[in-house]
Amino acid sequence: MRILLAIDGSSFSDAAVTEIATRPWPAESEVRIISVVEPPLLPTVETWVPPDNYIQALEQAGEDQARSVLSKAVDRIPSEQRDKLRVSTEIVKGHPKHAIIDAAETWEADLIVVGSHGYRGLTKLWLGSVSQAVASHAKCSVEIVRSRQHDA
Repeated sequence: MRILLAIDGSSFSDAAVTEIATRPWPAESEVRIISVVEPPLLPTVETWVPPDNYIQALEQAGEDQARSVLSKAVDRIPSEQRDKLRVSTEIVKGHPKHAIIDAAETWEADLIVVGSHGYRGLTKLWLGSVSQAVASHAKCSVEIVRSRQHDA
């Protein structure tokens, strides 16, 4: 089984990592853990010109954070699971909704696992729901993990 785990370092994605780490999986299963780095947005103030390396510094900071998030996720998978699961990581650049779906299709994932922030109402409208978009458009099964402590 090929499982794509998409994380962002939030407590909501931590719940998804825990789900992967604690569930029994079929022998020879693979988990690819990805973290998406979004392209930096520049402020649109006309009188301000960013330094030459501004975009590069923002991209580097995003990649450094993604590496840290991926490293912590790999460390959380118990040693007994490492014999059953082959784990790999990848930093993906793009917008999360599209990047997760594209990564799953390219890798031919059987299952996508994502955490849910549980946004509702106007917040969901303004920020969008990555998990909802992935569930609606993925060509494979999608599991949306919710953290019970944050649902209340």
